Amino acid sequence: MMPLVLASQSPRRADLLKQMGLSFEVMPADVDETPRPGEPAAEYVARLACDKARAVSQARPEAWVLGSDTSVVLGNEILGKPADADEARATLARLSGQTHQVMTAVALARRQDCQVRLVVTDVRFRTLTAEEIHAYVNSGEPMDKAGSYGIQGLGGIFVESLQGSYSAVVGLPLLETAALLANAGCPVWTHWPRHLES
Repeated sequence: MMPLVLASQSPRRADLLKQMGLSFEVMPADVDETPRPGEPAAEYVARLACDKARAVSQARPEAWVLGSDTSVVLGNEILGKPADADEARATLARLSGQTHQVMTAVALARRQDCQVRLVVTDVRFRTLTAEEIHAYVNSGEPMDKAGSYGIQGLGGIFVESLQGSYSAVVGLPLLETAALLANAGCPVWTHWPRHLES
């Protein structure tokens, strides 16, 4: 397999790629993440995933580059990473007792060619108390996460139900990532360790 580069500094995405049995390099992308006026959330997430992959691919044209982006959407509003503790508390209060969507796109680029897949997952929060919102924000966990929570961490206790892809909510949809790599001629399973010979 040609070199694989993850265009993200997210440790959660790196952990998910390792879970797939892949070896890769990490090279975070530096792109403008400002939504365009009137841009639908799904288009925004897919565009950013491709922008990240293409940006790193320019520096590494010999490699396959994976880019990804995740947004939490309530109604039609994108809830990004909180600017401060007050914003994190306000976001969690809005998510309390509501169903929101987590949109995650994964893109595979080589040079300027970019293939992208979008996954939309419905996540419902139970009703949260002011005390637990305060304690969660004080833990620091929400501060670098879209929607001010991490389902794989302490925030997992807030999730009443989930319809869709758990790994996509964490930050990288495993099924779609494997499909992109397989379509590029690199099935993930060919890199798995072999302990038994049939």
